[in-house]
Amino acid sequence: MDRFGGAAGGADVGGAGGPDGPVRPVEIVAGEVRLPGDLAVPSGALGVVAFAHGSGSSRLSPRNREVAAALNAAGVATLLFDLLTPGEAEDRANVFDIGLLAARLLAAARWLADEPATAGLPLGLFGASTGAAAALWAAAEPGGPEIGAVVSRGGRPDLAAPRLAEVRAPTLLIVGGWDEPVIEMNRAAAALLRCEHEVVIVPGATHLFEEPGTLERVAELAAGWFVRHLGATAA
Repeated sequence: MDRFGGAAGGADVGGAGGPDGPVRPVEIVAGEVRLPGDLAVPSGALGVVAFAHGSGSSRLSPRNREVAAALNAAGVATLLFDLLTPGEAEDRANVFDIGLLAARLLAAARWLADEPATAGLPLGLFGASTGAAAALWAAAEPGGPEIGAVVSRGGRPDLAAPRLAEVRAPTLLIVGGWDEPVIEMNRAAAALLRCEHEVVIVPGATHLFEEPGTLERVAELAAGWFVRHLGATAA
């Protein structure tokens, strides 16, 4: 169903800073490549969320880092990592290779399961743009890790259409009210989902949620969704 939310800015690529609390640089091994990441684990974390950035972005996305900070403040651990190596990212075909991006997310999920600081914590996935499709593709992986919740920000879940009916994780699709083409893509994707799901439209927001207050609204919605579903899993 659609629900209306209530929202701040900068470009979605690059940027400094990071989630509140101690952040530890880590390295995710995915096949033959090593991908840098940043892990933040608040005391008494109730779950952990791996982030999948969108096309042209990286683990340094200031928007994802702002959302990650809100999750940390709500007691959720976060992993931001690069889904592609610098060389791979130069090939635009890789940026839209949802299967490849999902495989990298699954590698990160396995890493989190083995990492002492996050082992045993319920796992959630947060995806932006093409990263949202990768998160949903990974959540539907046959025999893959159990995913407790998925959140999409300005995502392209339609790119994961062949697998959407197999997603079991509660899924929240957040879209800007002025991002009309993407609204329709999300509604069409939601119609294919068979799991618990919501489409939330943030009024006055464009695709990057640059407008005052809109990104804060995304962070609030995401934190609420993950606390609700990962917290229930942990309990």
